Amino acid sequence: MFKRILIANRGEIACRIIKTARRLGIATVAVYSEADRDALHVEMADEAVPIGPPPASESYLVIDKIVDACKRTGAEAVHPGYGFLSEREAFPKALARAGIVFIGPNPKAIAAMGDKIESKKAAARAKVSTVPGHLGVISDAKHAVKIADEIGYPVMIKASAGGGGKGMRIAHSKAEVAEGFARARYEAKSSFGDDRVFIEKFIVDPRHIEIQVLGDKHGNVIHLGERECSIQRRNQKVVEEAPSPLVDAATRGKMGEQAVALAKAVGYDSAGTVEFVVGQDKRFYFLEMNTRLQVEHPVTELVTGIDLVEQMIRVAAGEKLKLKQSDVELSGWAVETRVYAEDPTRNFLPSIGRLVRYRPPAERSAGGITVRVDTGVYEGGEISLYYDPMIAKLITHARTRKEAIAAQADALDAFDVEGFRHNISFLAALMQHERWQAGKLSTAFLSEEYPAGFHSVVPDRETARVLAAVAAAIDHVLGERKRRISGQRPGAAVTRERRRAVWLGESEIALDITREGDALVVRFEAGGKSRPTHVLTSAWKPGDPVWSGTIDDRPISVQVRPVLNGFDLSHRGVETRAYVYTEREAAAARLMPPKKAADQEVKAGETLAVVEAMKMENVLRAERDGVVKAIKAKPGDSLAVDAVIMEFA
Repeated sequence: MFKRILIANRGEIACRIIKTARRLGIATVAVYSEADRDALHVEMADEAVPIGPPPASESYLVIDKIVDACKRTGAEAVHPGYGFLSEREAFPKALARAGIVFIGPNPKAIAAMGDKIESKKAAARAKVSTVPGHLGVISDAKHAVKIADEIGYPVMIKASAGGGGKGMRIAHSKAEVAEGFARARYEAKSSFGDDRVFIEKFIVDPRHIEIQVLGDKHGNVIHLGERECSIQRRNQKVVEEAPSPLVDAATRGKMGEQAVALAKAVGYDSAGTVEFVVGQDKRFYFLEMNTRLQVEHPVTELVTGIDLVEQMIRVAAGEKLKLKQSDVELSGWAVETRVYAEDPTRNFLPSIGRLVRYRPPAERSAGGITVRVDTGVYEGGEISLYYDPMIAKLITHARTRKEAIAAQADALDAFDVEGFRHNISFLAALMQHERWQAGKLSTAFLSEEYPAGFHSVVPDRETARVLAAVAAAIDHVLGERKRRISGQRPGAAVTRERRRAVWLGESEIALDITREGDALVVRFEAGGKSRPTHVLTSAWKPGDPVWSGTIDDRPISVQVRPVLNGFDLSHRGVETRAYVYTEREAAAARLMPPKKAADQEVKAGETLAVVEAMKMENVLRAERDGVVKAIKAKPGDSLAVDAVIMEFA
């Protein structure tokens, strides 16, 4: 076994690998760019080596710098994580020349699966189901139209060296093929330096399901079941789960057998993933093979109990797999959501900045529920414009899919992030979506269910009552605290009437609230004789960003941010503002005209500017309330590094 390994990556995956290495007693070396000098993975590793400027092309993607870092630190092996150099054939070759072990597949397997055209040919030779299509060289648009006519519409035009949705077009007609062919070639050339494209039949209403494989250097290969990755935007995965709600045991067996056959055919000897496009009729077709650890690997780990990073390290060290196919059992259900610094209401544009507050839900494994957080950030750190804007991966595991989704929803409600826009409310709303809960998925799910983009959820009656009750409870606790302040004027004890009017968004909810021991009892007004009553318990205290407690013995978490005379609340994808009044205060408030903020006043979280960089729009938001003194830039300006955009009073 290795004594010291280097992680040629950053962020959450570097931290994830370090955790397993620690458990195995292996020392770790981190590498970092100038932008990552204070990153979490640098702090966690036993040793860290700087490798250059912030752009990945000058640091994390420079093979010679990684090899040099290994030599300087005595690292015997390198784990590439995912992305960056993880699927570059030249990387393990360069490591081998330096006498360093690559914790991943052999270069020939990477090469065989790295080219989408050649990988499909290899899959066909291994008798793996493939999508009907043309894998030869396509000379021009006219040739592309002829091929599409023969295959039958709709068709998918895809870059051979592509990935991440680049160089990909769906065409439903001859005209769309001609246009899509030209655009796909251009994107492929500019993104990958390779303009080759191929055409295949597009499966209508498809699902994206992948099989995790694991091989060693002694010819043994097994599979660890499937993951459903159909919830995607712009061909990027957002939510993953294991197993799939579509796949039955028979289909799993067939997909697993084909994945193992392909892995054996190319001499695969590490953890890898064979991806399939699957019809709603459970017919499946080979899509591609990823010769690395996947972002979504934790869901497989939780349903199998197998640490994939550990297995990769052991295989790289020459050990035989101790697991046989018959040893692999899927237990329970796991769901993973990707928490990103992005604005779901603005077509998921990246939203960079400093993490003013970062309070993830507590990791735990009790009562049949597991909550796991894989992250590479910390409170006070920064989400950089140079890299993927992932904040964390939130994974939950339970006995059933329904319970795993419920645990995920609860964990998202308790996940507090401030400093910039993020997608937590979107993910929380998604967990409540009836179609998602029913498992009726496809890769078009998000575009079909949110055609106009995502907007904050309007609370239903039950959720509105929950938020009103929590707002009243918070107000009551604040009132109790004020009445305990020392040095107040002597005399009769200060009392406050029980009746409240809670303004929740555009609605007003009448209730009364009383203290009964450690609990608060909330009674709502109703048209009939019965008055809905709820009992709330919580250890919440002023300043806590999350109200966690129970309502009628049911665990509830609501994110709380104080605003002038009220609170901003977030729960189950609902984001709303609440004001709690006595009856007299409410009567006066109804007479007050709505106050409009001055033009130059900004509130924490509001958009200040949108800066375009690398063909992406980056939203800059206010870290705190303030007043704009001067605006130094105008729309269309080109900005130098460190240029001042605006000044505050």
